[in-house]
Amino acid sequence: MPKEGMQSADAAQTSPIAVHCPYRRTTDLLQRLAPGKMRVGFIIGAGCPLSIQVPGAGGAIRPLIPEIMGLTKQVKDSLNTGDLKTAASAIWERVVARGIANPTVEDVLGHVRTLKSLCGNGTIDGFSGAQLDNLDGAICVHVRGIASQPLPTSDTPYHVLASWIQAIARERPVEIFTTNYDLLLEQALEQQRVPYFDGFIGADTAFLDLESMTEDDLPSRWARVWKIHGSINWWMTPQKRLRRSRDIREGEQLLIYPSHLKYDESRQMPYYAMLDRLRAFLRADQCVLLVCGYSFSDEHINAYIGQGLSGNPNASCLAMIFNDRVNVPKAVELAKRHANLTLLAADGGIVGTVDRPWDSASKEGNPAFSIAVSKEVAAGRTLAPATQCKWLLGDFAGLGKLLAHQLSTRDIEQEAADAL
Repeated sequence: MPKEGMQSADAAQTSPIAVHCPYRRTTDLLQRLAPGKMRVGFIIGAGCPLSIQVPGAGGAIRPLIPEIMGLTKQVKDSLNTGDLKTAASAIWERVVARGIANPTVEDVLGHVRTLKSLCGNGTIDGFSGAQLDNLDGAICVHVRGIASQPLPTSDTPYHVLASWIQAIARERPVEIFTTNYDLLLEQALEQQRVPYFDGFIGADTAFLDLESMTEDDLPSRWARVWKIHGSINWWMTPQKRLRRSRDIREGEQLLIYPSHLKYDESRQMPYYAMLDRLRAFLRADQCVLLVCGYSFSDEHINAYIGQGLSGNPNASCLAMIFNDRVNVPKAVELAKRHANLTLLAADGGIVGTVDRPWDSASKEGNPAFSIAVSKEVAAGRTLAPATQCKWLLGDFAGLGKLLAHQLSTRDIEQEAADAL
């Protein structure tokens, strides 16, 4: 097999450009996930629930939970039929006027909360404090309703990830960072009987314990789940205390995208407490962070990833992208600055800061290769030529298949080495 970055003589005759080998990337990924001392973490983004398809209206198939723009559209449509229609329309127009052409629900929430912090109980630019509170609450209620979905079966990629965490012993716990508000991860972990810690302690009404998050003394078999953008079961009480519960209580605020909150000490904000866990993870001597379903749209998360990779040459990040490289410009920019961030998109990759398309030469010899690489993909996913290989693991369902494959073989390091 030709070395990475080179093509075979036959391929070079028709396409002389330099390429990356997707099969070598597959082998590298499997070796990093093999049992051992390496610390493993995941970033699970809004694209992951899209891999679970369920029946929709009129027999059509729809994602279990829509991605952020789909979620935003549903929330906006709901507000356009209620008493807050005028206020919601005005807020959306203000956010667009700030230069955000297609604002997300998080952009809108951030703007509403900024205005509320400035006006208090008074008014600002025609909005009253009560109006802003009602708009904030209505947005959160709609988001909670959309995101409150149960996993439809017991064999989803979430279940596979939970089984993988449970089955492969490690010296350090697997840590999962997610920007999603839903409870799909928690459902899968609990259904597979995988113990986990998410920063909260208690049964009746769990409270956030920052000291336990910092000390991190729980056994390694306990997974860690860090919900960076909040959750549909996080609430702020009138006493400014954070609790986790499915119960809805009068006078409490749902903590979706809680980065606006102000405390006496900013480090105690749940948003930064969760990001601090990402910082601590990337400081570990040998660690790999796998990214799936995340579009690198959050500048704070990107900054923490970049700082962590810069400060620890033994840390690595493998970012798996569903579509092409052009769809994630911020991820491309980050990968070109950090040699230990490998970007794996449908049409090509950035390895060691070198940006190239995938090779067109097919390779067999390892059952995992057909899971990770194919020349045939669904229409609309990539603009890559039909003759070129495509990376499949940017789809959470594909990553789940790879993890299931590893569980079925176990002796993956030797198998991968034999396939080279």
